[in-house]
Amino acid sequence: MENEQLKKGTTTIGIVNAEGVVLASEHRATMGNMIAHKEVQKVFKIDDNLGLTVAGLVGDAQLLARFLRAEVELYKLKRGVPISVKSAATLLSNILRSGGGIAGYYYVGLIVGGVDRTGGHVFGIDAAGGSIRDDYVSVGSGSPFAYGVLEDYYRKELSMNDSIDLAIRALNAAMKRDSASGDGMTIVTIGKEGYKEVPAEEVKNRMKRMGIEA
Repeated sequence: MENEQLKKGTTTIGIVNAEGVVLASEHRATMGNMIAHKEVQKVFKIDDNLGLTVAGLVGDAQLLARFLRAEVELYKLKRGVPISVKSAATLLSNILRSGGGIAGYYYVGLIVGGVDRTGGHVFGIDAAGGSIRDDYVSVGSGSPFAYGVLEDYYRKELSMNDSIDLAIRALNAAMKRDSASGDGMTIVTIGKEGYKEVPAEEVKNRMKRMGIEA
């Protein structure tokens, strides 16, 4: 439990585009100054139309991902329709606000992103339960560097393809300057074809095309 509590560090990104949403993260977890793991899952599939990115304590983040997935499935069984992105973000906010976790609260920063009948949406959620919708969100220790790229390149009319490239570019900036971010990327798209992870080889090819070293 103590070791799990110490594993943290992250850059996560959510981008709304004309075709849906892109969610992204790198893979590193740190324990103080040590790199504890290089293959940490930080983007979770919640439903076919919904995903979650996590930053902060690994144990808290994994627990919340499991909890949200179960609650979203119950919602769909009871009502016969997928939950909206806003409702999922509100549900998660209420969970965080009610307290829990190893320290009496959940030491996390989250992004809920997905597509519903009103379009694509991303919500940044803080440890106090605050939930804010935006066109793009970055959470975690590397987020200041990611935001620098997102502010320069984001446009509302971006395609899904261009949003994937933007997420890679923003993650790369964070990984070069934030020691708690690194060791590869996970990129996920959520659109008319549902929840899909971009293959690692495709991410590498895109990086090469943009002149970014893997």
